[in-house]
Amino acid sequence: MAKSAYVFPGQGSQRIGMGQDLYASSPLAREVFDEADAILGFPLSHLCFEGPEKELTKTSNVQPAVLATSIAYLRTAQQASNGNLPSPLFIAGHSLGEYTALVAANVLSLSDAVSLVRERGRLMHEAGQKNPGGMLAIIGLELKVIEDICLRSKCDISNINCPIQTVISGAVEPLAKAKKLASAKGARRIIPLNVSAAFHSSLMDPVLAEFNEVISSFAFHPPSIPIIANVTARALTDVASIKEELLKQLRHCIQWQDSIEYMIQNGVTSFYEIGPSMVLSSLIRYTDSEVQTMSISKLEDIAQLKAQG
Repeated sequence: MAKSAYVFPGQGSQRIGMGQDLYASSPLAREVFDEADAILGFPLSHLCFEGPEKELTKTSNVQPAVLATSIAYLRTAQQASNGNLPSPLFIAGHSLGEYTALVAANVLSLSDAVSLVRERGRLMHEAGQKNPGGMLAIIGLELKVIEDICLRSKCDISNINCPIQTVISGAVEPLAKAKKLASAKGARRIIPLNVSAAFHSSLMDPVLAEFNEVISSFAFHPPSIPIIANVTARALTDVASIKEELLKQLRHCIQWQDSIEYMIQNGVTSFYEIGPSMVLSSLIRYTDSEVQTMSISKLEDIAQLKAQG
């Protein structure tokens, strides 16, 4: 019997209009967005549905927006699928998506998760104000080559996403140097990411102590499903290790490729990407072309799931 995992996308997967069709048709989705609006004290749902894009992409807005949208898709799909959405063996989320996974595994309530990632986004932006920097996705260079580039430029590897895509983070001048070095080494593409800071790098250090205090202020519960950690690519099964993971994840590399490989090695043959994009599905296929990937990112995907069987 096929074994499945759920994966949730992170910052960068947002789009204007995300979740609007769900809100119009699903009472469960309306509950999710209405709860997020209420806990934040402003209409986050309107930002998701109508923008403006400049406001939606602000780090402190986009993180709760993507989380709420992903949970709206998950809950709607679970209710509407007629049992055709299998229960997962594992769940995982990419960066911000790890917080969506915590809601899916009953570690955090939706309201607490929305509040927590709002604070996370605020602190990440604040770190970027203190130490300006950015992120580059490098396509088509081996990891060893990128490690050497980071050593020479004083940048950090921030995401190892799949065999052909690695993301680096750094301050403005080191990142410019790294871009030149990557180009000289024959990178197929070098893509600046639309983010406000050098996430998952040492430039996040100034806000770690405050973020640790923020984490400590929320109620966590043991996960009902093993969550594969971004930093260690191993299963999180207790509250203490989850809190430690969230703090480390802010400044350490996201080991997404290793996380996918771990789940495959432990029996997963199909991945459901649940949220506003299909970005993780392509990374998974680059990691292992034999596994099946399915996206739940629009109303039609839920209708198709419902019609199966």
